[in-house]
Amino acid sequence: MLLIFPPIAKACEPPAGIARLAGALQANNISCRLWDANLEGQLWLLEQPPLADDTWTRRAWRSRHKHLQGLREAATYTNPDRYATAVNDLNRLLAMAGAASGAIPGLADYRHAERSPLRSADLLWAAENPQQNPFFPFFKQRLPQLVAGVSSVGISLNYLSQALTAFSLIGLLRQRYPQIKIVLGGGLVTSWLARPDWCNPFSGLVDHLISGPGEQPLLELLGCHQPCQPSLPEYAQLSLHDYLSPGLILPYSSASGCWWNRCSFCPERAEGSRYQPLPAQQALCEIKALVARHQPRLVHLLDNALSPALLRLMAETPPGAPWYGFARFDQQLADVEFCRALRASGCVMLKLGLESGDQGVLDRLSKGIDLGVAGRVLDNLKAVGIASYCYLLFGTPAEDEAAARRTLDFVARHAGQISFLNLAIFNMPAFGDEAADYATEPFYEGDLQLYTSFTHPAGWERGKVRRFVSQEFVRHPAIAPIVRRDPPLFTSNHAGLLCPARLQ
Repeated sequence: MLLIFPPIAKACEPPAGIARLAGALQANNISCRLWDANLEGQLWLLEQPPLADDTWTRRAWRSRHKHLQGLREAATYTNPDRYATAVNDLNRLLAMAGAASGAIPGLADYRHAERSPLRSADLLWAAENPQQNPFFPFFKQRLPQLVAGVSSVGISLNYLSQALTAFSLIGLLRQRYPQIKIVLGGGLVTSWLARPDWCNPFSGLVDHLISGPGEQPLLELLGCHQPCQPSLPEYAQLSLHDYLSPGLILPYSSASGCWWNRCSFCPERAEGSRYQPLPAQQALCEIKALVARHQPRLVHLLDNALSPALLRLMAETPPGAPWYGFARFDQQLADVEFCRALRASGCVMLKLGLESGDQGVLDRLSKGIDLGVAGRVLDNLKAVGIASYCYLLFGTPAEDEAAARRTLDFVARHAGQISFLNLAIFNMPAFGDEAADYATEPFYEGDLQLYTSFTHPAGWERGKVRRFVSQEFVRHPAIAPIVRRDPPLFTSNHAGLLCPARLQ
């Protein structure tokens, strides 16, 4: 079997999904090949002479090899201006390389002037017209050697930014290799299949769609009906030295779903996703084995929120490499000695979903966060040298303008303890239980939408929220430096690398 990760996603670390699937297949004596078409495709597209002839594009083209090399060197991450120039120039080249096809590729996104990944008709058009995709020549060149002797192909589709190109690839496979079975899975496919109104528009194109963790369903499709054997993700087939990071960032997931799973308006709750963790001891053993095998510069823990049990175990038994991941504001992190143990174990950064600096909003959203505890956590992380990457969510039904201003006040008071900020405006999950309580209407025309607009009960509509965030929040003198610190495009994936002393 050939397992493919299609363009476009951030190419700073290998794709965890197909690596996990490959490990499961090989543990059950099923051979497979891995193809990170995202990384290879972006590197190929960066070598295509741009049609534009403006000053920026010419400069970026001359410097492309220097920029690529720079993103693979630690010294670049100590110089924010050099780092930003490299990222923005490479992003410019990708956009210019796709312009003739109407597409706008980038290092972290893929858009099209006329086609949308939210419309199944546009995805089917992409499959019917694969030659219209900017990656088509690359796919046509690479596929013959990759599919030789292969009877099935699995495509991991996780992000909207991959969808149009994934379907172009599917269309090419159907045209050139009609005998090959095509299996489509990943996070975006899981969300589609969870829609209560789902009616498969791709039945004549894709042979099988898989929801959720794919190891067991894929094994069964391939004729292995035994329970999936424990296995390590398989990264060795990938070009681990070519990713856009200074050394290998190794992704690892110990669970699917979220252990808290109580937040209002949670997309995973709306989709009915269950929390399915590995035992903490098994997860730590796997992490340590992968570290010993690959010697990564950094381990990226992908869990929606690391469980308290796994955090405790990692504090007691360091995994052997620097690491970062998502955690919750809780009493465990409010203990400075525990945070010190985490730092000693290699933790360089924690991503934390604060969402709001108003206690009433947090309570109404069932976040389980106490702002007093959150403040102590931020103090502790700063004191022990762990970077904090805080996520804020504006415009929820529980928030009004006064609550948003209290969030501004909380962040300004703790600005010295916050390393990075991610600011987002709330989208209502279209099929969550709570959506029925509000007057909703689609954001855009499309049958694959997962979110909807809604009438805010306090009149705190998206336009007002956007103006508050862009004109007041990010311009606050205590907050503006934090916002400017965020790595362009790669955001949290590179944030820990901008604090190189923490990686020693």
